[in-house]
Amino acid sequence: MRDMVEVGLGKSAQRGFHLDDIAIVPTRRTRDVDDVSTAWQLDAYRFGIPCVAHPSDATMSPDTVVALGQAGGLGVLNVEGLWTRYEDPTKLLASVKESENPTVTLQELYSEPIKPELIAERVREIRTGGVTVAVRVSPQHTLKLAPVILDAGVDLLVIQGTLVSAEHVSTVDEPLNLKEFIADLDLPVIVGGCTNYQTALHLMRTGAAGVIVGIGADDLSSTDTVLGIRVPMATAIADAAAARRDYLDETGGRYVHLIADGDVHTSGDIAKSLACGADAVMLGMPLTIAAGSPAGGLWWHPSASHPKLPRGHVGTIDDAPSVPLEKLLFGPSDDAGGGLNLFGGLKRAMAKCGYRDLKEFQKVGLMLDR
Repeated sequence: MRDMVEVGLGKSAQRGFHLDDIAIVPTRRTRDVDDVSTAWQLDAYRFGIPCVAHPSDATMSPDTVVALGQAGGLGVLNVEGLWTRYEDPTKLLASVKESENPTVTLQELYSEPIKPELIAERVREIRTGGVTVAVRVSPQHTLKLAPVILDAGVDLLVIQGTLVSAEHVSTVDEPLNLKEFIADLDLPVIVGGCTNYQTALHLMRTGAAGVIVGIGADDLSSTDTVLGIRVPMATAIADAAAARRDYLDETGGRYVHLIADGDVHTSGDIAKSLACGADAVMLGMPLTIAAGSPAGGLWWHPSASHPKLPRGHVGTIDDAPSVPLEKLLFGPSDDAGGGLNLFGGLKRAMAKCGYRDLKEFQKVGLMLDR
């Protein structure tokens, strides 16, 4: 039964829950942590950990995409980012940290046109690293950039915006019909974000291999204050998981993967996202402390550089050290707050609850504790 609350005489609202509002409840045997697998597979591509990188220039360069891929995750390069606008944006990234107004600096940097030849070059660099090649493009630029991206030879295409629908309505530009677009491709497509059951189901019906749930909200996001949109992630993931179940029945067995994007900061957040029904999480801000992060510890969302309506501040995690990527993902940790050994923590949670793989772990019990 949906929990509905009366806002006033003329309006009611659905009650939603954030990841912080829920807790995992072990209800069965425990299991040795070495017997637990965090492997995850999307279409033909298998990954050692359920980790997809948020495609921000702050953390994802061709080098860090390769590094995350070699560690077992999926790095995603933003083909509308600085790495496809400049031959070497390293010094430009440093200027953001030194700027008195980082938002204005970002808007200026991203005003440089995208160079198609650099898209092909970056894809070649990632391919040379021997990892799965995934790039992100926004819905409004998909039709324009798709020929260049496909000619470059990517493995996975991520079509991501703050909010994405199956069919965008426009009287100004040619709209992107995702169902028609995906049907013409012979590679897996991940689309999102979405925030509810209906949109998730519509995106699944486009033929997408994966759906991103959430709007990438974190401590520096300002989507709620700029647009008034805030997503309680636990509810959003659970609703999308219900849509996946119904779509599975509707299609006779076609499974669509859910990727949680928002409010994921610690190993406990990862575990709770998967417990709500996600297959993987999209990490953004937590990757800023990894050694070699291109922006030197800064973080911002792609929408933070929007020329007309930026959404997201530029900042750092307070007092965060620079740590090797291996330590961030797999430990050992010297931080009792859950910010290191992210996927070792996930394995430990799965073992404490007695589950041996990610699909089983989605059955774990939950309790409201706030």
